[in-house]
Amino acid sequence: MKFAICNEVFEGWSIDDSIKFVADTGYDGIEIAPFTVAQYVTEVTVAERHRIRAVAADNGIGISAVHWVLINTEGMYMTHTDPAVRSKTSDYFCELVKFCADLGGEAIVVGSPKQRNLLPGVSFDHAWELARETFVPSVKLAEDKGVTICFEPLAPSETDFVNTAAKSIEFIRQFDSDAFKIILDVKAMCSDPKPIPDIIRDSHPDFAYFHANDANLKGPGFGDVDFKPIFGALKEVGYGGFVSVEVFDFEEGPETIARESLRYMREASA
Repeated sequence: MKFAICNEVFEGWSIDDSIKFVADTGYDGIEIAPFTVAQYVTEVTVAERHRIRAVAADNGIGISAVHWVLINTEGMYMTHTDPAVRSKTSDYFCELVKFCADLGGEAIVVGSPKQRNLLPGVSFDHAWELARETFVPSVKLAEDKGVTICFEPLAPSETDFVNTAAKSIEFIRQFDSDAFKIILDVKAMCSDPKPIPDIIRDSHPDFAYFHANDANLKGPGFGDVDFKPIFGALKEVGYGGFVSVEVFDFEEGPETIARESLRYMREASA
């Protein structure tokens, strides 16, 4: 397994300073939220994408993924009944694939609860088909670009569309593509009555990325979730991808969050 951390925790830092700190702390990768670079990825030139990729390489780490992909964008909705809205969203997912590939990134994490919730009068089954149509072009492009799109099951408190790993796997299997997998997120899995190690075992080999956090919105080791059996299950299924720290409560500050999360993960995975 490799360890990464999401860059929005370094709020106010330049992307270069964030990369250097993450590398110096001992991580293997950094996960980038596009909104920390620009409102839309289309505003980031290919030259700047390659520059960021080179900065990471020069510091000895990789770009593990991009996430929070629809934050601050406007007019995007993957389950919308308006074909124009879905087309705009579908086109933007293709732009995200290009962005990720230019960065040398491995995965795109798609959570975006506010852009997939069921609209009034739209059934779950109808939304399912609308979402499927939205992803078709980007999955094909991801195959060509060597990027994996990872659909994220989220807690019922966040969205009413696809809440469990099992349902997410059912969704991505429609595509029969190695470029479309799911991501497992510890905070989200805490809402599932099934034990997290069992979810991990049952989801293999359909998950391609992993977020480490706690039900309290903080980093691994900052709450009550015991990561030892979680890492045990990841090892059991032979997971060799990134385990990336994603937090939503920055109370301890970026340096402490980064250092202590990595220390705890190394200890829990030993």
